Amino acid sequence: MILGASYAQLNAIKRASVSGIKVLATDYSKTSIGKMYADEHAFASTFDVDTTLKVAKDHHINGIMTTGTDQPVLTVSKIAQDLNLPSFLSIHTAYQVTHKKAMKKVFIDHNIPTVDYRVIDRKFSDDELKGLIFPVVVKPLDSQGQRGIYKLSTIEEIRRHFHLVLKHSREQEIMVESYYENNEITISGWVKNGQEKILTVTDRVTFQEEGNLGICLSHEFPSKHLPEYIDEIKAVTHEIVKAFKIKEGPIYFQMFIGEEGLKVNEIACRIGGAYEDEAIPVLTGVDILQMVIDYSIGKEINYTALDQYDMTLNNLYASIQLFFLNEGVINTMTPEDEIKKLEGIASIGYHYKVFEQVRPIENATARAGYAIVIGESQEQLKYNLLQLYDKMQIVDNNNHNMVIHS
Repeated sequence: MILGASYAQLNAIKRASVSGIKVLATDYSKTSIGKMYADEHAFASTFDVDTTLKVAKDHHINGIMTTGTDQPVLTVSKIAQDLNLPSFLSIHTAYQVTHKKAMKKVFIDHNIPTVDYRVIDRKFSDDELKGLIFPVVVKPLDSQGQRGIYKLSTIEEIRRHFHLVLKHSREQEIMVESYYENNEITISGWVKNGQEKILTVTDRVTFQEEGNLGICLSHEFPSKHLPEYIDEIKAVTHEIVKAFKIKEGPIYFQMFIGEEGLKVNEIACRIGGAYEDEAIPVLTGVDILQMVIDYSIGKEINYTALDQYDMTLNNLYASIQLFFLNEGVINTMTPEDEIKKLEGIASIGYHYKVFEQVRPIENATARAGYAIVIGESQEQLKYNLLQLYDKMQIVDNNNHNMVIHS
C-alpha cells in the first residue's frame, strides 16, 4: 500500500509494480496520476488514519510506505503498528518529524541550532512575539509544499494572515519564525542501525518573490558550501538522528546557512520530493527507493552500495531542475523523447499536457515538470542546462515560451 498517488509517488508505484508487487495506491483524489499505474486504488486522504486503516484491512495489505511527502509518514507508522507491519519509525518519532511544534521542541531540548520562533493561537497578544526579529515567516504546524507560508513585516499582518495559514492546517495554532537571510541546503541520506550516512548535500534554489516564498526551482549538487561546512553538516546531522531516535530509513534535512552560521529549518524521514528517488541512484549508485520498498514488505535490504559509497569521492555534478510555467493555455510542447537525446539528461518528465490550462503559482504543487541533468564538470553541467532550455519549448497560444526555471 503506497500512501499518495501524485507525481511524488509515481516512481515508487511503477517500481513496485514492475518488481512484481501488487500495488494499492491511495489518496483523496480521483485523478491522481499514480492511480493509472497502480494495480488497485482507493479514495482515502493520506491524513485520514481511520479510513486508510479500513482500506488497508479490506485489501489485506502486507506492507505500507510513502515517499516524497511529509505528513503521510505519520499515517504509515500508525497503520504499520496497528497491522504489525514493518515501519522505519515509531509513532512518537513519526509525530515529531511531521509536526513543526514538536520538531522545534526537540531542536531546542538538544541544542540543535534553529531560528527563533513562537507558536501562537488566534487570541495571541503582542507580548507573545516579544523578542522576535521582524520580518517573520508564518507557517502551518502540519503542512508541506510551501502551503500557507508568508513572509510578514508587522504583527498586524500576522493577524490578517492567520486564517490563510490555518486553511492549510488541522491545528488551531501557527508557527512564527524570525526570517533568517540564508542559502538553503538539503541533506539526503540513510540511517542504518542508528548510524547515518550522508548521500548528497545540495543547494536548494528557490523563488525569491514574496508570494512564492520557499518554492524550490532546483537542487544543485554538490553544494557550494561543502568545503566550509561539511564537518558541521555531518555533526548536526548526527545530533538530529540521535535526538529523534531515528534507527533506520531515509532522511531528508533542510538547513539554512547565513551570517549566524548553520541553522536547521526542518527535517523529514522520507525520500525528498524533488525526484531524489531518481537522482540519488544516478549520483551515488545507492538505490534508495528500492531500499524503502524492500524494507516495507519485510524483505532484507541490500546495503552493499550504501556501505561502499563515500560522498567525498563523488566527482559528479548535477542539477535537478523543477520548472514552472507562466499562466496560459499550452499549445505545443517539445516531446520528452527529444529532450532525452540531449547530453547529460538523466531523466525528464512533464506534469502538463497540450491544451491544458496553467493556473497561477500558489505553492509547490504547481510544478510543471522536472529534469535531472548531470555533467562531469561544472562547465559541462552548465552547457547541458543551456542545451536543455534551448531545446525545451512549452509554448502558449501567443507563441510565448511559458517555462520558468532557475
